[in-house]
Amino acid sequence: MTDRINLDALAVKAESALAPVFARFDAISQKRTADVIDAFRRAGMSEACLYGTSGYGYSDKGRDTLDAVYADVFGTESALVRHGFANGTHAIAVGLYGLLRPGDTMLSVTGAPYDTLSHVIHSHGGEGSLADYGVKYEEIELRSGRIDYDALSEKLAGGEYKVVYAQRSRGYGDRRALTVGELDELADFVHANSGAYFVVDNCYGEFTDYTEPRADLFMGSLIKNPGGGLARSGGYIAGAARAVELASYRYTTPGVGSEVGASLGESRNMIQGFFMAPHTVAQAKKTAAFAAYLFGALGFDVSPRWDEDRSDIIETIRLGNGDAMCAFCRGIQSGSPIDANVTPEPYVMPGYDDAVVMAAGTFVQGASIELSADGPIRPPYIVYLQGGLTYESGRYGVMRAARALLDSQI
Repeated sequence: MTDRINLDALAVKAESALAPVFARFDAISQKRTADVIDAFRRAGMSEACLYGTSGYGYSDKGRDTLDAVYADVFGTESALVRHGFANGTHAIAVGLYGLLRPGDTMLSVTGAPYDTLSHVIHSHGGEGSLADYGVKYEEIELRSGRIDYDALSEKLAGGEYKVVYAQRSRGYGDRRALTVGELDELADFVHANSGAYFVVDNCYGEFTDYTEPRADLFMGSLIKNPGGGLARSGGYIAGAARAVELASYRYTTPGVGSEVGASLGESRNMIQGFFMAPHTVAQAKKTAAFAAYLFGALGFDVSPRWDEDRSDIIETIRLGNGDAMCAFCRGIQSGSPIDANVTPEPYVMPGYDDAVVMAAGTFVQGASIELSADGPIRPPYIVYLQGGLTYESGRYGVMRAARALLDSQI
């Protein structure tokens, strides 16, 4: 059994090896921070934007200015940023419902989407899924972790698709995240070979690279990367002006769209969180890379490896059984600033078919830009680590997880 001194020595060795990796993360953060500040200036961000509205929220300066900032930084024509999005799945669903109509077909090119989106796509007894409204669905599996262009070419040549959909992050899958370059190549291919909207689930990927992917629509959660650890709820939809407009009609009502929606005092956290986001994401990436080195050195199968490029903030550690997953999550929870005394136990969460164990001692409930770890209790028993508001706190939590796992003798 590895003793504490050896584990501490391994951590020091890890940080020495990771110095050039951390420098790359900081370079991206510097560039993206400049992008955010420049966008604030161009949009006329002012103190008046920090205060909220009530009621209908007409002429909400903070809301409208933040929409403009997101569009500018993400390189899109338009954006819809609202604290009323309950989670990332909600934002994605609004985008899909905005674009798809009865008789249309959606094609996923990254296999089955994240677990919670299954209920949005497939019929589960007349609950209002896309299938219940007559929207058809097809999917193509990745081939060796990459887009299967042969299968996609055949699909696009033989059928009419309204939406071609890609999930950037691995979700609860056992594959790497797609890079911005791969997603841009995919966007060009879809547009050259069809009239479909290209739609991306961008969750966990924002600010991990120098740009965001090009898409007609992409969506994410504010309690992940772009909220910077300060946004208390919400999500965003960004992309082509018409696509965002259609999504806004689904978010509110046709004819009203993005013109209403009171900010209710959430503007300050959402605006400041976006300002913090590039730096915070860099901290999360450092935490993930540190975990990759540490657990890789301890003999576990990790992805990405510590010296591989990262297109999201997630680190996966294959632990082999459910007891080991629970021990790992107990360690993360014990190293958290909130509810450190709580013991994570597997349970069936809304939208999931398997029991999930989750450690998230966070200031914002379930915020995965803060240090958290989770995973479904099913083969191959992978735990998904993400977040870390500061590298120092992330490192501490990872060390607690390593100690808990080693001490459990599983």
